[in-house]
Amino acid sequence: MHDDIIFEDTTLRDGEQTPGVAFSADTKRQILDALIDIGVRWIEIGIPAMGGDELAFIKSVVDRQDEAHLVVWHRGVREDVESSLDLGFRAIHIGLPTSQVHLDSSVRKDRTWLLQTATSLIAMAKDRGAFVSVSAEDLARTDIGFLQEYACVVHDAGADRLRLSDTIGVLTPEEYGGRVATVHAACPIDLQCHAHNDFGLGTANALAGLRAGARYFHATVNGIGERAGMADLAQMIVSLRLLYGRDLGVDLTKLPALCALVAKATGQSLPPWQPVTGANVFAHESGIHVKGMMQDTGTFEPFPPELVGGQRRYVLGKHSGRALVSSILSSYGVDPDESVLAGCLAAVRARAIQQGGTVSPDELIEIYQGLAGPAGRR
Repeated sequence: MHDDIIFEDTTLRDGEQTPGVAFSADTKRQILDALIDIGVRWIEIGIPAMGGDELAFIKSVVDRQDEAHLVVWHRGVREDVESSLDLGFRAIHIGLPTSQVHLDSSVRKDRTWLLQTATSLIAMAKDRGAFVSVSAEDLARTDIGFLQEYACVVHDAGADRLRLSDTIGVLTPEEYGGRVATVHAACPIDLQCHAHNDFGLGTANALAGLRAGARYFHATVNGIGERAGMADLAQMIVSLRLLYGRDLGVDLTKLPALCALVAKATGQSLPPWQPVTGANVFAHESGIHVKGMMQDTGTFEPFPPELVGGQRRYVLGKHSGRALVSSILSSYGVDPDESVLAGCLAAVRARAIQQGGTVSPDELIEIYQGLAGPAGRR
């Protein structure tokens, strides 16, 4: 795995392609600000060819390229690329399909057209001093031999990077990593992982691609994107830092605010079990777990909540044990009577089942005092 891995966020491009999501220019600006503030230095900002508010936003941030590398996405159309270069953008991406099914059914062109178009556009953009990224879209269904040929052609044309896009998210980590390795062996062009999450493997595939020789990767805040989304920013950044020893310079303590901003913008709250950033990641209810956590917080947590701006909490419910009941009572000024705790715990579990969820501290005190009588008053 490279020591100088580069993360490029695509929340403002692929992320906004989430069905039913539309960011206003002001919202896109807020997300851009938050990404830069957290330490992201490569950001794909949108599609100029959409025109209207999208183009207005893109034009409005052209003077911010010293804060981060701002990448604009284009079809394989010369006028599109030229217009972004005319605006002053220094990093462009050209989306081109490489699988036969996409060539036949999406753009209705052949491989000769693809190779000629890629070569021509790359040469033109490089002549104007741009950083040029180009896609191999629908990587999974692209013939391996042609994929290697295509990679060598775009490299020889001067492309700075080749994006390997599992467009419909059907590769396993072994397959995705294998394809990255195959291209990596064919020519020395920098590779970028772009892994969709249709089988829940987006993050695993991106990591596999990095291990196989890719230098760049794409992810989005909260894993948003087309269909089932794609690799998740928080999961990728934290996994790389803690599991692979690659610190990408992102301020992890600011993750909750960034994730909340994007969740609000999409109108979709995060599942509580969302890895790294979900509300339940540092929540503990099981009696055995809570007892262990009270002795050593590393017992049932892979990393401390402070690392990612999270908060540890203990949940009173069906699976709780005496240790948590006693601890909560003590924190509220009640000296628990051991002879009452067993009945109190049984009542708490029954209440949790009845309510289908947690039991609040006030409810616990009410239950305890009802069982202990006058002696249980604070």
